[in-house]
Amino acid sequence: MFKFIRPEQITEYIKDGDTVAINAFLALANPDKLQDAMAESFIKTGHPNNLELFTPSGCGCWDPDRIIDRCAGLGMIKRVVAGHYGSMPKISELVKKGEIEAYNIPLGILCQTLRSAGSGGPFILSKIGLDLFVDPRKGGPAMNEISKRELVHYVNVLGQEFLCYEIPKIDVALIKGTSVDPEGNIVFDNEFLSVNAINTAQAAKANGGKVIVQVDFATDKFSRPRNVVIPGVLVDAVLVADGELDDIYKDDFIAMSGAVHVPPSHMDYWMGRLEASTSKKKGKADVSRWVIGDRGAQELERGQIINLGVGIPEQVGRCAAERGMLADLTMTVESGGLGGLPAPGLAFGAVIGADFICDTVQQFDFYHGGGLDICFMGGLEVDKDGNVNAHVLNGKYFGIGGFADITQSTRKICFCLNFTAGGLSTEWTDGAIGEDGKKGPGKLTILQEGREPKFRESIESISFSATNAVRNGQEVIYITERCVFRLTPEGLELVEVTPGIDKQTQVLDLLPFPVKDGTC
Repeated sequence: MFKFIRPEQITEYIKDGDTVAINAFLALANPDKLQDAMAESFIKTGHPNNLELFTPSGCGCWDPDRIIDRCAGLGMIKRVVAGHYGSMPKISELVKKGEIEAYNIPLGILCQTLRSAGSGGPFILSKIGLDLFVDPRKGGPAMNEISKRELVHYVNVLGQEFLCYEIPKIDVALIKGTSVDPEGNIVFDNEFLSVNAINTAQAAKANGGKVIVQVDFATDKFSRPRNVVIPGVLVDAVLVADGELDDIYKDDFIAMSGAVHVPPSHMDYWMGRLEASTSKKKGKADVSRWVIGDRGAQELERGQIINLGVGIPEQVGRCAAERGMLADLTMTVESGGLGGLPAPGLAFGAVIGADFICDTVQQFDFYHGGGLDICFMGGLEVDKDGNVNAHVLNGKYFGIGGFADITQSTRKICFCLNFTAGGLSTEWTDGAIGEDGKKGPGKLTILQEGREPKFRESIESISFSATNAVRNGQEVIYITERCVFRLTPEGLELVEVTPGIDKQTQVLDLLPFPVKDGTC
């Protein structure tokens, strides 16, 4: 039978040295009050300490002084296994300094290891990650010199290559839900996502561990069985929080929780509200994101099932809506949403007007099985062969997230990235109206070139293998604000130059390697 607990009772359930799994997707569905309770307990008693954190999607909120980053800053965490690191800046800093042991493994794989842990499985085999940085033949998932565990192994089974991923042993599961009924059943009515809640709870119980759930309120009303996400039989303790939403979500959560359905005609309104309230701080105004997004939207065909990555790829969805295509496309996001339009900025992972929201692991099952027609992904660097680095730059880890799962399984891949970074400023001029009344083509002007090239002779690490893509027959293009490349067996080929751009001086002369020119 579950028990209601106060924050100071957290040490009755979390012991020094435990492996703690936090069910969250970045800042969403995040059991923040439970993490705050851990930190306060440590400050007062020195416990719990020496913890291992297992969090497939990451569980930070881009603030080094809050929730799990606060715990890390206090010295409570010794080891982290995660897919995303970008939302956990303090942890990323400590990893880079070599003060925390850390491993980066594809998000979909970590979700599947959780599911396998719940059923007592010893490992999983997958082709996801072959020939990428996570492959032990390419260095493995360790993020610094103190990380010595071998969590991934290369194996050959029945003549086929696989990576063998070890299964986590979860001692404590921390989960955020909406309410708890008298039997301890947990529903997620006001949550944007369930992430991997049931798998996380089952993994802990299979290992003899504890399940602690933070909820907004307790109710004496029983929910319909189909609405229960975690049955009370799996729940050990419940912390009732104040029920207050974060400020950035107070006004707009109804569009992301499914409390109201948002038709395509209203998407632009809700997206504008969310961008104003949840986006990270923006630098100098620049139109390159729109140029890339609009060019990406031209690759869409009605009826397609799509995934949009975080950052510049988000703009593809906006541009598709502007083109009136949204009603004929099915957008998805790896957190579990299908239909609607992925939310931007700090709300990434949520969906505005979703038709269906499943657990994250089920979404990756769909992706791994080739369910996507096309995906739009970002990138930090691209090399002469077309390999892409999307998870680490200058030793700073952002994490692979679902990037590898998606790009290794999707038939057509569109990488959306600026040609240069760091100070790039551009301007778009619409074409003039001709005598026939039709608008001519617009043009792009580079007002200031970026300091850092994105296309390099070699890259820091490989998140996407061009060799694998060519071997698998995938169609791959690289969309920048000034040009478009496509992947060929011989490497990159320039296939398009944006109007207003000088091909020689603003593209070819800035590349550190030769490319085939297919625009002649």
